[in-house]
Amino acid sequence: METICFADTAVGELVRQRPQRSRVFEQFGVDYCCGGKVSLRQACEKKNVNLDEVCENLKTCDQAPDRSEGLVDADLMTLTELANHIESTHHAYLKEEIPRLEWMTEKVARVHGEKDERLHALRKAFTAFRAEVEPHLMKEERILFPIVRQLEAADGPQEFHCGSVANPIRQMELEHDHAGDELATMHEATDGFVPPEWACNTYRALLSSLAELEQDMHQHIHKENNVLFPKAIQLESQRG
Repeated sequence: METICFADTAVGELVRQRPQRSRVFEQFGVDYCCGGKVSLRQACEKKNVNLDEVCENLKTCDQAPDRSEGLVDADLMTLTELANHIESTHHAYLKEEIPRLEWMTEKVARVHGEKDERLHALRKAFTAFRAEVEPHLMKEERILFPIVRQLEAADGPQEFHCGSVANPIRQMELEHDHAGDELATMHEATDGFVPPEWACNTYRALLSSLAELEQDMHQHIHKENNVLFPKAIQLESQRG
């Protein structure tokens, strides 16, 4: 019964309903951010994981006390509150962490690249990730989020230079997909951010930081793709 209940619901919707469910999906490697629009059944088939086992873990998660430290319920926020939250937490984190990871990926690839060629793939993927994410943050902060705030503050139809709010949202979702692809490459190149036995402290610190980056990006993109963006499109329709 639980399997049927969960299986045909979009993965992103399941996390929107209960943010702590994201921990289950992290455990099984199920994409709930960029790929959050597909059903749990489809997501499990794609990752070749057992649907019944995932559903049992979701059931256990729902019955357990909420221990989701740091996980906010984005669905309870106004659009302005959510945009502000994303800027002050996820955007601020990326702006501080990306320059640090730039230095670390370069150093580790330079020092250990001959011993482990995958580090060059890791470095290349991180460079592409940075090139995608930094202008992406700027576009959200200067274009999309102000539109969202204006929509929520208005009483009637609004006109924007980009047309419908759906237009910049479509571009942001595409860029999320690109960033997600680079994260997946980094994950694969490091066996899930697990250091080899011979790894130095910088190498180990780098992989630990990249694992944190991946988890933060999953939460970040989920809040936008599955909560903020669809609600903004819905609100524009209501205002019009």
